[in-house]
Amino acid sequence: MTAARRRLQRALVIALSRTPPPLLKLLAHPPVNNAGDRMAPDVALLMKLTEAGGDYSDLPVAAAREVTERDAALFADRIAPCPVEQDVDLGEGLWATRYSCGTPNRGLLLFFHGGGFVLGSRASYAAPARMLAQGTGADVLSVEYRLAPEHSFPAAHEDALAAWRYAVDHAADWGIDPHRIVVAGESAGGNIAAVLCRQLRGQAVQPMMQVLIQPVTDISERRPSQHEFAGSPALSAKQIAWFMDHYLPDGTDHLDPRVSPLLAGDLAGLPRAIVAVAGFDPLRDDGLAYAAALAESGVPAEVLHERELVHGYIAFTAISPSSRRATRRLVRAISSALTSTPARSAS
Repeated sequence: MTAARRRLQRALVIALSRTPPPLLKLLAHPPVNNAGDRMAPDVALLMKLTEAGGDYSDLPVAAAREVTERDAALFADRIAPCPVEQDVDLGEGLWATRYSCGTPNRGLLLFFHGGGFVLGSRASYAAPARMLAQGTGADVLSVEYRLAPEHSFPAAHEDALAAWRYAVDHAADWGIDPHRIVVAGESAGGNIAAVLCRQLRGQAVQPMMQVLIQPVTDISERRPSQHEFAGSPALSAKQIAWFMDHYLPDGTDHLDPRVSPLLAGDLAGLPRAIVAVAGFDPLRDDGLAYAAALAESGVPAEVLHERELVHGYIAFTAISPSSRRATRRLVRAISSALTSTPARSAS
């Protein structure tokens, strides 16, 4: 697809998303889930358009990455760059991008993108990273962790730990208190963030908070939302299986807490959490179960349940006003948590 055609397609989809809601309802026929929630009309229209297109899980990995990177550019908001956007060499071939608005006292979000451990990049998540940085005031360090199948489990978790250590060691260079580092991630990145927090439990410097956006928390069983939304154009059962087939080597124990952090047992002592879920997401019940397990272990867990939305909504902010509003609510929740959590002494 040529650049001109992509621009035309983007303009058309954005124009459609701005159709008056009553007309959108007639065009999209928003579905109602088993909980009685109705999908936002703009999201329902997007799902119809998505369903009419191809399925990246029918493609070789390289081609699937090209398609999803192109779609990310189509669907994501055009967010103005932050005053500082710096490529950071974390060592041993691991890179990240640091986004900063010049208020280091707010802290740092160590961010892991989504994509099923196979797709996605810091480039394709630049819009959410900028929204987080600009909306919270905190710096964002978006990590380009290694992807499967070239680098299967547990490579992403090894990279997350390396990125954490780099952030702690270099926070002072950016004027940031290392005790004010938030670990955050979306989808597969939410899994990475949750696992990282558990790996760091009991260490002298730990995350001040974890932000888990539609996280994968247990692949050992399929909860009701996975059955209900198995055919979701945003994330289908077929696509989940495709991801796992590429990510997990044969013989991997699905009960391993690095694969299914919900099964880690006692979660006491982990950082407070914000867990975001969507009403029409097959991973909805994964997120709700993890938030409940945290709360049962005495860990404060705030749940943001976007009942009208689908998986991956933080990437749809250009073409879905409902997704944009939800993403802004998430950013405000993180900002409020940063404000209400005083800095701790590094001593």
